[in-house]
Amino acid sequence: MTRELDEQLTNYLTDAHSIEVQALAQLRSAPEIAGAPVLAEAFRAHLTETEAHERTTRDLLDARDASPSRLKDVVMDIGGKGFLLFARLQPDTPGKLFAHALSFEALELASYELLRRVAERDGAQDVVEAATRIAEEERTMMHTLEGYVDAAADASLREHPRDHLRALLPKYLADAHALEQQAIGLLERAPKLVDDPELESVFADHLVETREHAELLESRLHAIDEDSSSLKDAAMRLGALNWGSFFQGHPDTPGKLTAFAFAFEHLEIGAYELLQRVADRAGDDETAAVTRAILPQEREAARSLAGAFDRAVTVSLKAVGVTA
Repeated sequence: MTRELDEQLTNYLTDAHSIEVQALAQLRSAPEIAGAPVLAEAFRAHLTETEAHERTTRDLLDARDASPSRLKDVVMDIGGKGFLLFARLQPDTPGKLFAHALSFEALELASYELLRRVAERDGAQDVVEAATRIAEEERTMMHTLEGYVDAAADASLREHPRDHLRALLPKYLADAHALEQQAIGLLERAPKLVDDPELESVFADHLVETREHAELLESRLHAIDEDSSSLKDAAMRLGALNWGSFFQGHPDTPGKLTAFAFAFEHLEIGAYELLQRVADRAGDDETAAVTRAILPQEREAARSLAGAFDRAVTVSLKAVGVTA
């Protein structure tokens, strides 16, 4: 049983290392497209921290006579570069970068929270201390980013005169609606993937809210004579199904799914923070009110998922036959 727990801890460490590889791929170019000096400086400062995180996870693996997973690292590196290309092609690059960066920091935070819990059960104090320290730095970066949402919005809207904001608002609404459709697809499948009543309830509770959010956004789109961008929604739904297949391919699905859902909540939080500011500047009080109603629910869902990290680790270890 101890050997099996050791093996799982090593797997979590290789996951952490690959996530840092993707973070490095993004952070090395992020300052160039941040659009705001304060954001660019935040990314530069966090790049230095992330380089240290990569070294730490590599050293921890080396101390366990293990090494990073070349396949995981390559896949994550490609993913990081792919997102940067996507962001560069968007007219609101700084906003897309801000929301994604907030989400990715949340993914890193969740990953280290899970890693710490596995290390505690294995008695690996060196990993516990490293995971605790790095998680705190990721949490600090999240707080830093959230403090710069106005700068991200300003940078995104700088090229759009005020009288053009009414035409831009539907695009932000459609993006938010597409995210909710993607969340619905993931949350609908989550109970089957985690197979645990306690975790199932966390996902099920937010599924009800998520459907309501999608309806509210669709109502606003109809009110301004726009549709909900069916092509975006279809692509997002397909993405949710693909993620489901990915999670099913990993025996520790409950942990990965909980961490990913926590990150996705922060992608939605970032998107709604930006939508609220666009609505305010466009003078659309109704849409601004909708976003102000939805945001607290997304934040509470993120807190609920964070509160489920302990259970997610227990269920994940049980799924691979480790009961320690």
